[in-house]
Formats: sequence, C-alpha cells, structure tokens
Amino acid sequence: MRGLSKSGLGVAFALALCPCTAREARAQESVMRLDTPTGALHGTLLLPASARPPMPVALIIAGSGPTDRDGNSPMLPGKNNGLLMVAEALAARGVASLRYDKRGIGASMAAMRREQDLRFPTYSDDAAAWIEQLAGDPRFSKVLVVGHSEGSLLGILAAQRGNVAGVISLAGPGRPIAEVLGEQLPTFLGAGALLDESRRIMASLMAGTTVDTVPAGLMMLFRPSVQPYMISWLGIDPAREVAKLDVPVLVVQGSTDIQVSLLDGERLANHGKNATLVTVDGMNHVLKEVREPAKQVASYSDPALGLHPGMVEALNGFVDRIARP
Repeated sequence: MRGLSKSGLGVAFALALCPCTAREARAQESVMRLDTPTGALHGTLLLPASARPPMPVALIIAGSGPTDRDGNSPMLPGKNNGLLMVAEALAARGVASLRYDKRGIGASMAAMRREQDLRFPTYSDDAAAWIEQLAGDPRFSKVLVVGHSEGSLLGILAAQRGNVAGVISLAGPGRPIAEVLGEQLPTFLGAGALLDESRRIMASLMAGTTVDTVPAGLMMLFRPSVQPYMISWLGIDPAREVAKLDVPVLVVQGSTDIQVSLLDGERLANHGKNATLVTVDGMNHVLKEVREPAKQVASYSDPALGLHPGMVEALNGFVDRIARP
C-alpha cells in the first residue's frame, strides 16, 4: 500500500564526450543515440565523476508539447532548465541519468515524419527501448524512471515492461487528461464561445472522432494533425496504470502547481501498490519554489531559479532507498 508523507525503442551509442561546464564539474556528459524505424532519437547521458560502475541510472522523461530534454519549450521566452537540474542533482548523489528529446522534438525532430501518425503509446515504446538499453549496459546496476508531467504517465507505461527498479513521478497527472483539461480550459479560455467550442471538440475526440473545423484560438491544442494523438491519450487513466506496477513508486507533487493538482498526486499514490506521496510545499509545475501567483509565469523561463530543495530531498531519499546495493 501507500506510505503517505507530508514533506515538503537496435540501439546505438554515439559517445562524443562533451566538455563540462562549471555547473557540471563533477560529472561527464556524452551523447546517446537511439535508432528507430523512422529515425534516431537523441539524448544526453550524465555520469557522476565520483561514482564507479556499476551505478544506478535514471531515465528522465520530459512533459507534453515541444518540451526538450532539459525541460525547456520554444513556446516560452526563456529556459527553466528544470530537467537539466534534476540530472545534475542525481549526479551529485552518484546517480547517472539519461535525458532525451522525444521524437518530433529538438534533436529528435526527424524521427517523427508526420504529426498525424503519432500516437501516445509511441512515446512509451521509445521510453521502454531506452530502458532496455540502459538495463543491458554493464556500467549500470539499476534503472530508475523519472517522469515529469506527461512524462510521468509515459514512464509508468514503459516501466510495466520490466527492467526498472523504481518509478518517480514529478508533477504527474493522476487522472485522465480529459478530466485535467476539463478543469484547465475554463481558466485559460474563460467563459464564452472558445470554451464552448473546446468542449464540443473534446466530446468528439473522447468518442474517437476527429474534428475538421477548429477555431484559430484553439489550433495550438486541437489542430487536426494532433487529434489522433489526443484520441490515443484521452482514455488512459494514470491511476489504473500505476496500479499495474509492482516496483516502488515515488509521487512528488507541489502545492503551488497551477497545472497539476494535489488531488492528482493523491489519486496516483493511492492507486499504487507500493507508492509514497510527498507533497512539497511551495513547489510549482517546473519544480521550482514559487509561492506567489504573480511569479508563476516568470519561473517557467528563469534558469537562475533552482529546484525546490524539498523535491531534491525526496528524490535523493527515494534513490538511496531503492537504487543502492
């Protein structure tokens, strides 16, 4: 059962060592490549300099939209580097990590030939393939999955195939995305014709039917080319999927997250066989300490703002308990 606390897709390697920056002085980066039938996926392996093989390794999976391996989106004016910071925090604890650009994003753009052919399980297939390679690498002792936002569900689905010692959900939805969007859209669209249209489109997609006519104000979310992907995603319940895992699960949810609620964290943890919920007071969706509503938007583009220490503490505690010999 759950322990509840209130604190806070052959695979080829291209080993091109990168010079370390000051922030990564204790770690070593190399580029990794995953060959798929439609093109290569690209990622960054971060090895802690202080650790000796075999060491634990974490697969870090980014969230929805064009979010890259570091947690950044071209839709925002700057970088938050949240997932890069997660990788660095793990390295400081002696844990290696692989973070990657999902197909259609960043350096993995060419792996997605047509957006209309993409399905949600394609992303989890990719994650499972990365896991398989990491599990077969003699440098690594155990594989952990760290999924942020949408990446949480992708990680849960991939972990169901095995080769994983534990799963960490960072700000991951605990309800079907249709329910989450149902809550978010009124906030972002307000009352009126666009909200009514969004509900009409959602109802059609939930029934498995695409919509040809989409208002300009909703094209980013409901453009026709992305609708098949949404149909494949809408019916997946994260809570039901996490219940299929036998490995330990850590669910970390922030109290000031404006995209995923505390209810999501609770529901996800309550359905896990061996899940622990850590609620981090003052942590927002990009894993930073942001308590004032007026500072939320800026934090999504602020690389100077570090990770919430409560999240790092929870992450380290879980790693120490699950991934050590």
